Amino acid sequence: MSIRENKSVVERFGEMVDGGDPNQLEVLCARDFVNHALPAGRNGIEATREFLSSPGRRTHAGRWVERVTVAERDYVVEYGVRSGNWPAGSFRGFHVPAGHYERKVAFIFRLRDGRIAERWEIGDDLGLMLQLGAVIQAATA
Repeated sequence: MSIRENKSVVERFGEMVDGGDPNQLEVLCARDFVNHALPAGRNGIEATREFLSSPGRRTHAGRWVERVTVAERDYVVEYGVRSGNWPAGSFRGFHVPAGHYERKVAFIFRLRDGRIAERWEIGDDLGLMLQLGAVIQAATA
């Protein structure tokens, strides 16, 4: 597939994540899709659909405030800032109070035959928890 086609598949995946129909996963992803952004042991299409359909998920997923997309061969990378509203709850083992956040994040996709085969996420989790008051910055001397 061309770089343009791969970028289009990733863009459609993003639209689905931001509020579209999770049943599009079968169209956009390879049958053996691995979502490395989910907790260990939960990484396929069905686990991704469950995550996208979880209560409150649409509220805190966020939207792109700024984004750069770069593609080369079978890889597409999205990097930028997402803004959202956290509903309060557990995140990475911490209780995180409700509130608005902006978070730097990168998503990496590997495509095969026009479908997403793998997805990774690298996000500023500490920055998110500091903004929402789940952790406090240590005082400096």
